[in-house]
Amino acid sequence: MEQQSDIFGLNLDHQTQQYLAETAKWGKFLSIIGFILICLLVIAGIFMGSVMATLSEYNELGVIGGGAFSMIYITGALIYFFPTFFLYKFSSAMQVALRNSDQQQLTESFKNLKSCFKFIGILTLIMIGIYVLIFMFGIIAGAASAF
Repeated sequence: MEQQSDIFGLNLDHQTQQYLAETAKWGKFLSIIGFILICLLVIAGIFMGSVMATLSEYNELGVIGGGAFSMIYITGALIYFFPTFFLYKFSSAMQVALRNSDQQQLTESFKNLKSCFKFIGILTLIMIGIYVLIFMFGIIAGAASAF
């Protein structure tokens, strides 16, 4: 007989629990890789800042300045941190919930998964908005240069 958990009138049978356990393992793997990439972005930001500051002394490639490049990389790392952190918290809480049949941890894990998707969704909407603005400015600039 299969072990089932009754949650909000829904059943988590053994196969569903296995799917969630595998999802949690992959989520933890991806979040750990994400944290490593965040560290590399911060290191690259510091490195690129110093390289661009050095290049600005010799030619026009470093016009923006080293500090701006550092801020771009570090800002990217900061933005990438939040969905990675929520994914890690989802995975950890899901593994505890399945191991201990803990409803509170299961709820917490899904709360973190929701936060991860919400953050990515809002970021996607912001990026679409920026692309639309760039496209509109491109059309305006193209039309202005035609006259």
